[in-house]
Amino acid sequence: MTLPLNRATLPLCLAALLAVNGCSEKEEMQKQPGSQPVEVTVVSVEAQNTPVLIEFLGKTASSRRVEIRSRVEGFLQSREYQEGTKVEEGQVLFQMDRRPFEAQLQAAMAELAQQQAKLTNAQANLKRVKPLANQNAVAKKELDDALSIYRSAAAAVEAAQAKVVQAELDLGYTTIKSPVTGISSFATQREGAYIGIGSNSLLTYVAQVDPIWVEFSVSENQLLKARANEQSGKLRSPEAGQFDVEIMLADGSVYPETGRITFADAALSETTGTFLLRAELPNPTRESHRDQLRPGQFVRVRLKGAIRPNAIRVPQRAVQQGAKGDFVWVVDEDQKAEFRPVKVGAWHGDEWFIDVGLEGGETVVVNGALKLRAGAPVKIVEPQPTPDASPADKD
Repeated sequence: MTLPLNRATLPLCLAALLAVNGCSEKEEMQKQPGSQPVEVTVVSVEAQNTPVLIEFLGKTASSRRVEIRSRVEGFLQSREYQEGTKVEEGQVLFQMDRRPFEAQLQAAMAELAQQQAKLTNAQANLKRVKPLANQNAVAKKELDDALSIYRSAAAAVEAAQAKVVQAELDLGYTTIKSPVTGISSFATQREGAYIGIGSNSLLTYVAQVDPIWVEFSVSENQLLKARANEQSGKLRSPEAGQFDVEIMLADGSVYPETGRITFADAALSETTGTFLLRAELPNPTRESHRDQLRPGQFVRVRLKGAIRPNAIRVPQRAVQQGAKGDFVWVVDEDQKAEFRPVKVGAWHGDEWFIDVGLEGGETVVVNGALKLRAGAPVKIVEPQPTPDASPADKD
């Protein structure tokens, strides 16, 4: 039933309406974000010397890759090693048919014996003629002839000795050994094949893997930027550039051995526009030779030893992106949010290096920044602990 409005009821209705509107406005004010402090977690920023890692993409290579070739022509008799396994220096890899070379050696030795007999005869003849020539009992020409025959016989003996040495070398070349300790490759020739000299002489190769090389390239831009950072004091390299080299494998694990840079190319590559660097790392055998690094693996190369002096770092979550660039929220002395533009540098783990915008000593907001505006009051709270992983996650 609708009550008719009159002079008596009108003031009561207006009072009730104003009361309702006042409650609604109060509720709306309580809902506004600036009316109450925003709870945030923060981090105190301090300038400190920070070790930095410089990363590159690299590839492993053998420190000594030796081609195993035949040095004589003949038939391959046997393969004496297991393909793909570790072989030791001096280990026999292949055996060629020795019989033709044994025959050549016997012939060379027989020729040497023949020439030695001629030399003995010529020497005896010279001994007989020489006293007679001194007494003028024989013509001078006979002495000259005897001396010439002796010298020719001596030269023939030396030539025969050289043939014996060559025959012995050829016979020794039929047993093909590894000149280094390393990992063997597959055999390119099989038993019974005729092995020649030249392009047909390759039998396999052995790659020395301890130590192992890691080759990587540095672009011209990276090199110039590093020099500029050193000149400006943003980066300090180790003395004499002796970086410790650490490598990370494809599965994310870090190789336990570290090495040093042993080679830097003298010129910039015209093809790639980069400088080639080479590091050498120990690569000992552990439980199995398969635990070693192998040539041809792609790895991430980390150079350790450089320091960023008085570096400013903040968590990556603290840096926001706006229309004019990156910024962070700083809590001032009045516990209010202050907008602070920054210029970020490189990553450092889960943090940013801040090149411009922070000096150290600031309190930077990490969580809760999305609710802030300039001048808004804040309430600093402790960060919530990360919940433990469930048993299923742990497994």
